[in-house]
Amino acid sequence: MFHQFFRKTPLAWLQMSRQKARLLAAIAGIAFADFLMFFQLGVRDALYDSQVRPYTTLQGDLFLVNKLSDNLASIKSFSRANLYQAAGINGVESVSLLYIGQAAWRNPDNQASRQIFVYGIEPNQPAFNLPDVNQQLDQLKLLNHALFDRAGTLDQIGDVPALLEEENPLSVQANDLQIQIVGLFTLGSSFSAIGSLITSDSTFLRLFPERQVDDIDLGIIQVNSDANIEQVRSDLREILPDDLLILTIDEFAARELAYWNTGSAIGPTFNLGVAIGFLVGAVIVYQILYTDVSDHLPEYATLKAMGYSDAYLIGVLTQEALLLAALGFVPGFLLSSGLYNLFQSATLLPIGMKLSRAITVLALTMIMCVGAGAIALRKLQQADPADIF
Repeated sequence: MFHQFFRKTPLAWLQMSRQKARLLAAIAGIAFADFLMFFQLGVRDALYDSQVRPYTTLQGDLFLVNKLSDNLASIKSFSRANLYQAAGINGVESVSLLYIGQAAWRNPDNQASRQIFVYGIEPNQPAFNLPDVNQQLDQLKLLNHALFDRAGTLDQIGDVPALLEEENPLSVQANDLQIQIVGLFTLGSSFSAIGSLITSDSTFLRLFPERQVDDIDLGIIQVNSDANIEQVRSDLREILPDDLLILTIDEFAARELAYWNTGSAIGPTFNLGVAIGFLVGAVIVYQILYTDVSDHLPEYATLKAMGYSDAYLIGVLTQEALLLAALGFVPGFLLSSGLYNLFQSATLLPIGMKLSRAITVLALTMIMCVGAGAIALRKLQQADPADIF
């Protein structure tokens, strides 16, 4: 009967289930390790998503950018004349420009100073594919008028949407210049920008008097619907200087991601956090499995005396490791989902749970547990029938 029962139930799992404290400790340890990995991956992905979000709102097919620019926060200017050169290429429908800068914003609630992004556009040639912005372009044609990002970090830069309901236009200060907030749009905060303004190019140049009108930060090219984008890009390369990149929106966003992932300390820091969570879980699972095997070494020796091979017993331990991985993953997933909701509410960063991230952490959990089990196998291989005597 023992022989039949063993075939149906992994012995190691049966023995562990009888020691509920140890089982709960193992599940809690794996859940904690998963929580660490989920948190690090979630915050890292929120960083990446928030940094590329402005790119997804740009209205264009090809983008001219200085080769020295690797992210929006440190973008380098180039000559406006290069954009006008591009306008003459066959297949180009229209061109628009974008000025990008960071201004000292004065919080209208408490007068605290914070850095926010300012985007300067030509109102007659909209650069953003944002209905909230494009419906208010006439407002931006007036000097010193601006639109405010309602999805910014309002506790740091002020609850402008609420103030705007009481007073429209709302007078505020940016770079020691008095400007008027005349409307709202939605973009969202990021790690490098807790808020954003959109102004006309004329207002932008008043906010940044050191900037030259002919030095733009981004050239946006709209290609005719029947034109071949790659052919247009090839024609542009023939006339534009080598210090300009001609990028699609995906390539432009990938350049930003590459900077944060490898060109700054932030990406490697979060990746290290994931590795630490993985190692913490591996150590916990190893200790649990090693202790379990050590406590039941005579039973394993008995099974070997009955004819069960090391391979079969290794399979039992692997099953236990996978079961622990599954049981620990569930609470880790639920706790992390709750934390994401709290984090998103507090920071307005896009940090929701993603299927791809859940699959990644589940795979890492299984590798972690099976790997720890593989190390604990050394103890199991020491089991000898002579130990029962």
